[in-house]
Amino acid sequence: QVQVVESGGGLEQAGGSLRLTCVVSGITFRRYVVGWFRQGPGQEREFVAAIAWPLDRTYYSDSVKGRFTISRDSAKNSVYLQMNSLKPEDTAVYYCAAGANEYDSWGQGTQVTVSS
Repeated sequence: QVQVVESGGGLEQAGGSLRLTCVVSGITFRRYVVGWFRQGPGQEREFVAAIAWPLDRTYYSDSVKGRFTISRDSAKNSVYLQMNSLKPEDTAVYYCAAGANEYDSWGQGTQVTVSS
């Protein structure tokens, strides 16, 4: 059974940086994708970024492209979301999700708050 656990959220000023970590355990498929999603106050959940292996292809939403970077460390079963040049509109609960054909394993989420 795949388990997903996020960490690394917090409070940061606009223009600052944060790094989120997603530890994914129990993966048995060769092809897999891990994505980050977020849900801001009063908003629907939206896609942020994803990384698909074994080729480590990355995907980003237009709102974070050029500011956020997704990467993974297979030895640590971890996927990272490096968030730079943070904006108040990045404030949200960030969720990590994983799956082979669809995102069917989700974490509990970690709060990111960006102050102006």
